[in-house]
Amino acid sequence: MGNGQWFPAEWPELIRAQVAGRLDPVPVRRAATVLLLRDTGDGPAVHMLRRRTSMAFAGGAYAYPGGGVDPRDDEQHVRWAGPTREWWARRLGVDGTAEAQAIVCAAVRETYEEAGVLLAGPTPDTVVGDTTGADWEADRAALVARETSFAEFLDRRGLVLRSDLLGAWARWVTPEFEPRRYDTWFFLAALPEGQRTRNASTEADRTVWIRPCEAARAYDAGELLMMPPTVATLRPLAAHATAAEALAAASGRDMAPVLARVEVRDEEILLYWPGHEEFTKHIPTGGGHG
Repeated sequence: MGNGQWFPAEWPELIRAQVAGRLDPVPVRRAATVLLLRDTGDGPAVHMLRRRTSMAFAGGAYAYPGGGVDPRDDEQHVRWAGPTREWWARRLGVDGTAEAQAIVCAAVRETYEEAGVLLAGPTPDTVVGDTTGADWEADRAALVARETSFAEFLDRRGLVLRSDLLGAWARWVTPEFEPRRYDTWFFLAALPEGQRTRNASTEADRTVWIRPCEAARAYDAGELLMMPPTVATLRPLAAHATAAEALAAASGRDMAPVLARVEVRDEEILLYWPGHEEFTKHIPTGGGHG
């Protein structure tokens, strides 16, 4: 029985088109996703959601809350606490402070939109304790509908974005043959005390808290479907006994972008992600699946 690696049926033909020079890569969009952690008696658990099987992209796959950068995430008046935008630009490997702010804002905003968890507080050293209730839900819905920006939401609530609650974990770029591509930064964050996750995403039909080793074991057994970046960012968490320990380890993580490569070798096409050999696929040059 195979593992749960997500490998769409259309990929082999797209890869052959790329090799033949018939496919031009589409531009990438910036995105951010957050691995929410909470401590249990057996180590940290991670919050995952299952994408609806009806979704055109990665339907049925388990993933983390996240999504694309809203152009308004670059706005300069975002109330901010924690490491400076300059520090984040260096850590994330981007050129400017506006881009760094946008990526961090997207991580915090998407976590609130999809999981109902808000990494912000009334002061630079506090965090909102409860985000339930009709008024909070109305604000969340307005963010999802893009009726308000995250900066406007924070201003109206008198809240400060807590960038210090995030730890940069990894960066993956969608393969060049995909019709929709993202440059995605993965972050860690501990579930704030008093807050609870909920399935607030219209793209998910289930959410779970699961220990990383259990999720990896289920993936290896073919019981959980996951995309390569999800598995690659999940496995290292199993080495840490607490959420705080994992967050401390984030400071030493390599943030160089991981991008799949395609090479023709003999009578097959090799699809591989440098440094992540477990995801390698062998695709016949003349048709069929590897």
